[in-house]
Amino acid sequence: MSDEKRKPTPEEKAAAAAEARAKAEALRKLREQEAQASQEASQVEPSQEPQEEVSAPAAKPVSEMTPEEKAAAKKAAAAEAIAKAKAAKEAKEAAEAETPVAEQQSEAVATPAKPVSEMTPEEKAAAKKAAAAEALAKAKAAKEAKEAAETGADTVDSAPDADAKAKAAAAAKAKAAAAAAAKAKAAREAGGDESGDDDAKAKAAAAAKAKAAAAAAAKAKTAQATGDEAPAEEAPKAPSKNQPYLDKYVSRISEAFGQEVIEASYINELGKEVPTLTIQNERWYQVAQYLRDDEQLSFEYLSDLHGVDYEDRLEVYYHFYSYKNRQSLAVKVKTSREESKVASVMDLWHGANWNERETFDLLGIHFPGHKDLRRILLPDDWVGYPLRKDYVQYDEEV
Repeated sequence: MSDEKRKPTPEEKAAAAAEARAKAEALRKLREQEAQASQEASQVEPSQEPQEEVSAPAAKPVSEMTPEEKAAAKKAAAAEAIAKAKAAKEAKEAAEAETPVAEQQSEAVATPAKPVSEMTPEEKAAAKKAAAAEALAKAKAAKEAKEAAETGADTVDSAPDADAKAKAAAAAKAKAAAAAAAKAKAAREAGGDESGDDDAKAKAAAAAKAKAAAAAAAKAKTAQATGDEAPAEEAPKAPSKNQPYLDKYVSRISEAFGQEVIEASYINELGKEVPTLTIQNERWYQVAQYLRDDEQLSFEYLSDLHGVDYEDRLEVYYHFYSYKNRQSLAVKVKTSREESKVASVMDLWHGANWNERETFDLLGIHFPGHKDLRRILLPDDWVGYPLRKDYVQYDEEV
C-alpha cells in the first residue's frame, strides 16, 4: 500500500495530536508576549517621540479648540489607532513565519491532505474543528483591530459630549434655582411672613384657603336645609309671580275658618311654582267645600288626587284648578299610618271616585263618606298595600 493511501496508525494520530497541542500552546504564549510588549511600548512612546513632536504646540482643552482643530485631532487619533493595529498585525505575521519547520511537518502529518470522501469520521471532525478555530481567530483579530480604531476616534468625540453634558447640567441647575426663587416669592406674598420655611408657608396658605372654602360651602348648605336666610353676600331672591295668589288663598280661608286650620303655606318651586297649602285633617271637608263654592276661589275642577308614604306619616295630595280665575292650587292633608283616614270629597268632585279607590287599594288610606270604597286594581282578598314602604309580599310566588 502506498504512503498516500495508507491510514495513520493510532500512535501516529496521538503523536500528531500532541504536536498540535504543543504548537497551540506556543502560539498562545507568543501572543501574550506580543500583547505585553505592545502595552509597554504604548507607555514608553511619549518619551521616545521625535523632537519635532515635542516642539509641537501644547495640547489645549477641547472646549477651546476651533472646529478645524477638533477635526484634525480626531483624524490624527484615528490614524494613530490604525497604525497601531497595522503594526500588531505585521508582528503577528512575522511570528507565524518563524514557526519551526518541524511544527509545519507535524501539521502535515497530523492533518494529511486528502479528499474529504476518503477521510474517516474522526478526521472529518478534526478538520471541521480546525477550520472553525481558524475562522474564529480571524474574526477575533478583525474585531480587535476595529475596536482599536474606534477607540482612537472616540477619544476626541468624548470631550465635546462631556462639555455638552456639563452645560446642560448647569442650565438645569439654573432653572431649578429660578423655580425655587419664584415659589418662595409666592409663599411670602401669600403668608406675609418672611421667616420660616417657604415651602411650609405656601402649603399652610393653600390649606387655609381650602378650609375657608369648605366652611363657606357647609354654611350655605346648612342655611338651605334649615330654611334660614341666605348669606349676606347673595342677592335676595325675587318673590314668585304666584305669591299674590297664595296670599289671597290664605287670607280667604283664615277669615272663614281661622289661621290654625292652615298648617303650612308655600310656593312649590319644584312644581311650577304652584301655591300649596297643608290643611288640618279634621277640618278638611269644610275647607274643600269652601274652595269649591267661594266666588273668589271657585276651584271647580279636581285634576289630581293621590297618596304618598313618608314612613312617619301618610299624605293625600290634591290639585285644583279654577277655570273662572285661571289659577291653580295644591292641597295636602296628613294622616297617621295606624289609623289612616281622610274625609272623602267624592260628593264635591265626582272625579275623586276612582282616585280615592286607587289610593285605598295601594296605600290603605280610608276615605269616610265614599259611597263605594273597595279595591280597584287588586283582588279583594289581596293582603297588604303594595305602595307602603313597609309592605311585605304575602305570596312569594306572585
